[in-house]
Amino acid sequence: MEKEQEQNNNNKTSVDGENLQTNENLENSDTKLSDKEDKITKKSSEELILELEDKLTRTFAEMENQRRRFEKEKEEAFEYGGFIFAKEALNLLDNLERSKQILTNDESLRGSEALKKTIDHLEIINKDLVSIFKKNNIKQIECLNKKLDPNLHQAMMEIEDDEKEPGIIVQEIQKGFTIKERLLRPSLVGVSKKTDIKNKKNEENKENLENK
Repeated sequence: MEKEQEQNNNNKTSVDGENLQTNENLENSDTKLSDKEDKITKKSSEELILELEDKLTRTFAEMENQRRRFEKEKEEAFEYGGFIFAKEALNLLDNLERSKQILTNDESLRGSEALKKTIDHLEIINKDLVSIFKKNNIKQIECLNKKLDPNLHQAMMEIEDDEKEPGIIVQEIQKGFTIKERLLRPSLVGVSKKTDIKNKKNEENKENLENK
């Protein structure tokens, strides 16, 4: 009887030990899982923060780019609108110049007081227009006796001139203008060139024949 009781006690102790071991294993397992979950949560939080920071940085950069594009488009729209208006306004100067030439070449008006007064009035209007243009950064291109610059001038003809180097502007056909360092209209010009050798020889031969 005592042996059976002792056996039962030993079995109980064994079971209790096993249960205790099992509980410890479970607790250790829960602790490991908890630590792992904490690490995952911590890592996920850090990644989330970095992701949000990256998104914010990208968003601010895009907003700044959009602001710059808007400012540039606004400036270009303003300048382009002014550019078109200025280009059209140059026709006023052209028409004034043509009117002066027509009146000056009119035989019936030549030398008259009416012609003198009319030309004086046209000159005043011309000066006022040029002054308004200058205030708005519209400037006339100085071209006479300068080297031809394709960025500012457009050659319309060549004029023989042995006293000047080839490509020197010797005649202004139409005035050119710039606006804020941007070409508004090129100067239409005539440029110098050396006398053709063939023409020289023909003239010399002609002179020699006449002298014989």
